[in-house]
Amino acid sequence: VQLVESGGQWVKFGGSLRLSCAASGLTFSTYDTSWYRQVPGKERDLVATIPSGGGSTYYADFVKGRFTISRDNAKNTVDLQMNSLKPEDTAVYYCNAKRYALSPKYDLNFWGQGTQVTVSS
Repeated sequence: VQLVESGGQWVKFGGSLRLSCAASGLTFSTYDTSWYRQVPGKERDLVATIPSGGGSTYYADFVKGRFTISRDNAKNTVDLQMNSLKPEDTAVYYCNAKRYALSPKYDLNFWGQGTQVTVSS
């Protein structure tokens, strides 16, 4: 299984970026997918989630109204459109794919390697 993120870069305050995650080696349409972010010394935070079939999405309060998560099950990709970026959005952004089993011990959970987003003030 591989999740490969792309699109992270340096951007000015108020700018926009689009992150993309390409998945392979799994039945992508059966996995819920999420974006997380992490800064050094802190825990990895959930940013946004979109369920396996699309539809109802979840956003952390700190990105609501600014970020949009989307997926294309035909292309095995999940994107994160980030607008109105702030310096506090600076982090490594990780793609996650998770499939829930009847028993949690059989859940399948995969991570990408991360992509750096830096927002300057």
